[in-house]
Amino acid sequence: MPEHDWLATQFEQHRRRLRAVAYRMLGSLSEADDAVQESWLRFSRADTDAVQNMGGWLTTIVSRVSLNMLRARATRREEPMTVHVPDPIVTSMDAEHEALLADSVSLAVLVVLETLSPAERLAFVLHDMFAVSFDEIALIVQRSPAATRQLASRARRRVRGVASDYDESDVKRHREVVEAFLAASRGGDFDALVAVLDPDVVLRSDLGSARPGASRLIRGAKAVAENARMFGPRAGSVRHVFVNGAAGFIAFDAAGQPMSVLAFTIVRGKIVEIDALADPDRLRGLVSLYP
Repeated sequence: MPEHDWLATQFEQHRRRLRAVAYRMLGSLSEADDAVQESWLRFSRADTDAVQNMGGWLTTIVSRVSLNMLRARATRREEPMTVHVPDPIVTSMDAEHEALLADSVSLAVLVVLETLSPAERLAFVLHDMFAVSFDEIALIVQRSPAATRQLASRARRRVRGVASDYDESDVKRHREVVEAFLAASRGGDFDALVAVLDPDVVLRSDLGSARPGASRLIRGAKAVAENARMFGPRAGSVRHVFVNGAAGFIAFDAAGQPMSVLAFTIVRGKIVEIDALADPDRLRGLVSLYP
């Protein structure tokens, strides 16, 4: 087998993991694909004769590429980010859920990851999500293993409040809660909406850069219920889907075009967070919206 074909075969064996690492690092499907492509270019030009752990080596490459992209993003950003919802991974309810859970990370967690420094995010993602050792991560961030451990620890404290008590396995119950929310919002039933919402629920609505003033963060059951009661009747049809492995739905307008993707974080039968992506440009670019 020609060397280039052999390298391509090796890379393809690890592509899924590399894309998963890049997605968790960047929160963007298109940027994750760019990071994987850049990793392939670097890999195809490298001398691999002495490499013993190909998967680990490729993970290091895509991590360094993603870290550089995060740092460049932070440098370009002149204004603080307004409300931002990371790219969702939308899949059909017919998909095998156990396989989805193995690959998924909730949008709520990705939102918190957006608030971390690039080095903190990399340390947490690689160690806590992909079991990479702190010795290996330290080489990427150019810090000592002890300092790298501290990076992950700081990130973990931020993420812990989102991930605690969140049981993704009860899919049937979660879908029932989402359906109850949808029915109440379409029917304008304020009391029924409040009943399915946690008192401290957060609604994060991202309408994109074209309408930055329209994006908003709403807190509290009464405020979120009022918002849902106002906008629920505007949706035409809906399609129940998995959003990053959890129950959610796509709302379509009267013309059949996607208006928004909604992801729900549900804890002990109550909705504690709703992440709504309603950015028309990003919705059109997410091919996975049409399972």
